[in-house]
Amino acid sequence: MRPVATAVATAKVPAKVPATQPAMKPASVQAAPLKPPPALSVPVVEAVPAAPSQPLKPAKPTATGVKGVVIVGHMRPGFDQILTTEALSFVADLERKFGPRRREILAARAERQKKLDKGEKPDFLPETRRVRESDWTVAPLPPDILDRRVEITGPVDRKMVINALNSGAKVYMADFEDATTPTWANLIEGQLNLRDAVRGSIGFTEPATGKQYKLGPTPAVLFVRPRGWHLPEKHLLVDGQPMSGALLDFGLYLFHNAKALLQRKTGPYFYLPKLESHIEARLWNDIFLHSQEALGIKRGTIKATVLIETILATFEMDEILWELKEHSAGLNCGRWDYIFSYIKKFAEDPACQLPDRALVTMATAMMRNYSLLLIKTCHRRNVHAMGGMAAQIPIKDNPEANAQAMAKVKSDKEREANDGHDGTWVAHPGLVTVAKAEFDKIMTGSNQIGRKRQDVHVTAKDMLTPPSGAMTEASLRLNINVGIGYLEAWLRGFGCVPLYNLMEDAATAEISRAQIWQQVRHKAKLDNGTVVTKEYVRKLVDEAIDRFRQVLGAGYDRRRYAEAADMFVKLVEAPKFPEFLTLPAYDWVVANEGSL
Repeated sequence: MRPVATAVATAKVPAKVPATQPAMKPASVQAAPLKPPPALSVPVVEAVPAAPSQPLKPAKPTATGVKGVVIVGHMRPGFDQILTTEALSFVADLERKFGPRRREILAARAERQKKLDKGEKPDFLPETRRVRESDWTVAPLPPDILDRRVEITGPVDRKMVINALNSGAKVYMADFEDATTPTWANLIEGQLNLRDAVRGSIGFTEPATGKQYKLGPTPAVLFVRPRGWHLPEKHLLVDGQPMSGALLDFGLYLFHNAKALLQRKTGPYFYLPKLESHIEARLWNDIFLHSQEALGIKRGTIKATVLIETILATFEMDEILWELKEHSAGLNCGRWDYIFSYIKKFAEDPACQLPDRALVTMATAMMRNYSLLLIKTCHRRNVHAMGGMAAQIPIKDNPEANAQAMAKVKSDKEREANDGHDGTWVAHPGLVTVAKAEFDKIMTGSNQIGRKRQDVHVTAKDMLTPPSGAMTEASLRLNINVGIGYLEAWLRGFGCVPLYNLMEDAATAEISRAQIWQQVRHKAKLDNGTVVTKEYVRKLVDEAIDRFRQVLGAGYDRRRYAEAADMFVKLVEAPKFPEFLTLPAYDWVVANEGSL
């Protein structure tokens, strides 16, 4: 999932959609760009709580009673309800059976990247042509997820879970991935929160105000997004090695909730992030088959929507649906991570540099072609094609800015509904009504799967040609501010944070540092003639840190800006592109978790 800051004032860029595709309605091309915030270099840090004053001592290893399984995270009250002997046996079995294949996938990614670094570009696979060209459909969808016109996403803290389920959205995606810093406490408390939500017993009292939150009568359908294949879980060792974060998140949720969900006429539904190939989807499908058999659940009960948020997966959408055929709930346009993936995979190619992030909208040919192909692919296979994230949040203290933000949301959702998407994502409850209204205008039934979009014809070139546009100093500064601002919050345990009136998760920081890395690598020239060098970036980073210090005053010492800036600089100066910023950031969190 990935919100991207779009607050830099820029000129409109017309969509370059091939003539074989229908033109967009004029009103949907692109909303008027917002002006830069008055203090562009200072994120809205006051929205993020400060670090606790009493750090915990490092956790001692905890024996579990399960052979070969050791917990090295703090066992807080209630954690034993999730980390039971039976649950740990289940996830350890997943790790032992599927961990080796996960590691093979990561090795295959690294080998593929070497070829891309040498100039190879992806294309549709000749060896799977039969899968793409033959007629087949996925298994029928459960009744409770036929209508998914608005989905809300967010982290798994207790208050957020309740508000999201009560938001009026059709689906709430509880996010253990990009919107959650994977501290041990965040992860296990999140599992406790979802367990209570599934059973309808979740409640929360705001300590500062005494305000009570409880589940409403018609909550959203719950989906869960586990972490991607790349992230380990260092708080739980299986046979002496950290287990897969994805398998832990998936396994604990499924073990504790699958049967309770089925009793309530719903099911265990998931979002799968960061897949790069149908081979990776096949691994998930095998995990589903094994897990259902182990828990005595009917085959095909698990349903999963795959986020198409990597440029490589775009060329294997049919194949991904094929691999997950009896477990598929469709595909989603993970637009922000998709932009990051484009930069990452082609980082060594100077011809693949992107302009200012604000110019890489869904109206550009590269992005819209990918969205249209996703719709065509999903609808041919009788399954949902979900739209992307609206990152805006209501701006309560500025009616004019709020109206502009809501106009951008409306335009974005109007485009998605008109194109044929079956639903969309929002990051804030205040956007549910706006997004729903646009889909209600177009989508009179539960979905638009009947719109097959056979008029869409997309080639590899259509999806690989980057949009044109300027690189500006304002955007470079914004990349620095958002990248450091988000990392600072992440290092203190907050994976979802409002910055510049947008709700940001890890994808924003990924785009920020990836774009700067590429600009430094290729000595990109800004529109003012300045060449982007390591020295120039360091100068702007220092200026940003000075402004953070000025704004926060004494509060600066309770933040992690120095650590975030140091990590950000290392990421953008690395001789080889670092694959994910969350890997070094996670290592830092594990090493310093006692002080979070």
